[in-house]
Amino acid sequence: GRPPAATEALASRGRHHHDDRKGRRFAAPAVGHREPTSPKASDALPLPLYLTNAVFFTLFFSVAYHLLHRWRDKIRSSIPLHVVTLPEIVAIVSLIASFIYLLGFFGIGFVQCFISRASHDGWDILDDEVAGDDFLPEENDPRCAAIACLPPKLAEPEPIDSTLSSVEDEEVVKSVTDGQIPSYSLESMLGDCKRAASIRREALQRTTGRSLKGLPLEGFDYDSILGQCCEMPVGYVQIPVGIAGPLLLDGLEYPVPMATTEGCLVASTNRGCKAIYASGGATSVLLRDGMTRAPVVRFGSAKRASVLKFFLEDPVNFETLAMVFNRSSRFARLQTIKCSIAGKNLYMRFTCSTGDAMGMNMVSKGVQNVLDFLQSDFPDMDVIGISGNFCSDKKPAAVNWIEGRGKSVVCEAIIKEEVVKKVLKTAVHSLVELNMLKNLTGSAVAGSLGGFNAHASNIVSAIFIATGQDPAQNVESSHCITMMEAVNEGKDLHISVTMPSIEVGTVGGGTQLASQSACLNLLSVKGASKESPGANARCLATIVAGAVLAGELSLMSAISAGQLVKSHMKYNRSSRDVTKVGS
Repeated sequence: GRPPAATEALASRGRHHHDDRKGRRFAAPAVGHREPTSPKASDALPLPLYLTNAVFFTLFFSVAYHLLHRWRDKIRSSIPLHVVTLPEIVAIVSLIASFIYLLGFFGIGFVQCFISRASHDGWDILDDEVAGDDFLPEENDPRCAAIACLPPKLAEPEPIDSTLSSVEDEEVVKSVTDGQIPSYSLESMLGDCKRAASIRREALQRTTGRSLKGLPLEGFDYDSILGQCCEMPVGYVQIPVGIAGPLLLDGLEYPVPMATTEGCLVASTNRGCKAIYASGGATSVLLRDGMTRAPVVRFGSAKRASVLKFFLEDPVNFETLAMVFNRSSRFARLQTIKCSIAGKNLYMRFTCSTGDAMGMNMVSKGVQNVLDFLQSDFPDMDVIGISGNFCSDKKPAAVNWIEGRGKSVVCEAIIKEEVVKKVLKTAVHSLVELNMLKNLTGSAVAGSLGGFNAHASNIVSAIFIATGQDPAQNVESSHCITMMEAVNEGKDLHISVTMPSIEVGTVGGGTQLASQSACLNLLSVKGASKESPGANARCLATIVAGAVLAGELSLMSAISAGQLVKSHMKYNRSSRDVTKVGS
């Protein structure tokens, strides 16, 4: 190698050269000042470039044609070609000038492409050098540490709004944040659900350093959710409730409450209700009513599992099993038991009526009674789980689509031709064609399971939230097939929705909360029916299907008439800054 002095000199020279280049490259213009762009040749032209090109093209070919025509005449007249007139001199000068312009415009670019192609490797080296200097910081550059170590910049936390009212509460909050008191035990320790929620909220704010100012605390009965609806509350979420209707169904009018934050949904459903009302109303039929639960048990062999399957499906044993099952509740009544085997595992799908309750807890207790009863005759039966997903709860499943779960309802209406034109702004044949290609064919192409509809889940979810149902059961409750057909010589529209697994109840769970109870009362289905157990829940299921019918009718009409995007842009996009409204 080189002597140390020479090495140091080269390194020093390299550093100076590198720093000089880096300084030149990273020198940025002042803020608000734009660097002047280099002048272009076309800037000197009095006319736009495309007009200048057109003028010289025209001049070149017209002058060339004129000169050729004149030279042909001279040859025929035996006039020497070197004898020229003033117009011919002007034409020759114009030809030369236009040729020079066109050669400069097209020829230089053509030659430069070859020059750049020949020296491409040299430019690549320079590009690599520039890219490396500009975008890759040196190994000991402090920017590397900043990129690697700094966390993403978060928004500045808002000031924490304390809701504590006493020194004693302050001490409890400190105990919660220090881990001395579990947050979940505040209700039982304090005996005051509202106070427990307030203390838990304050502890959460201090622990996270984030404010819950926009989440309301006041105005809610926290005692009503203790032990049944929500654990460890810190507030409640506000969802607006709109009213669609009246929905004329089976001769009765129902104002349909819908809790949603989706613009156009209530308005669209309301338009569908208007069309149904103007056409004489809709009718509904309840096809089935039975909640299901399917435990999974395991045996030592598939043959042994089949013995229990035959035992459960034997009509001779049904009465005994029903008596054991029905002990769980005065409303639970066992209807059927269907079994399926997978190897040595047996899935038993129990179906029972549950009165006005949605019935999941009720059927689970009945199933547990039967399992305990079977254990004496089948001691080798190993109960793997009370639910084996053959039920099937809160999941799309073909068994629900085919066999049904909860309430199975079909709802239909005949919409008159003038209503389709005036209210829905479309035509019968357009709706029929769109339904076939979208809801039926399109859903089949997508491999849909129970989704042969436009937006049934929109309406189901909104009504479920408003009336205190389990929102997660929207999955199977939204199974729906929408059918449309032209009737009465093609003038009117027959529309129907078939929904095999609407899971609703009017007692228990969220139906007991004040807001949800008020919405049920609006529909005249609040609580349990004293005259006919289960009547209120069945009526609510038909209302859900009727509202879905209205929603399907309106949305399909909007799509058919090309109004969907326009209406959403008008009603579902707010320019208002709502983040500041709550504060």
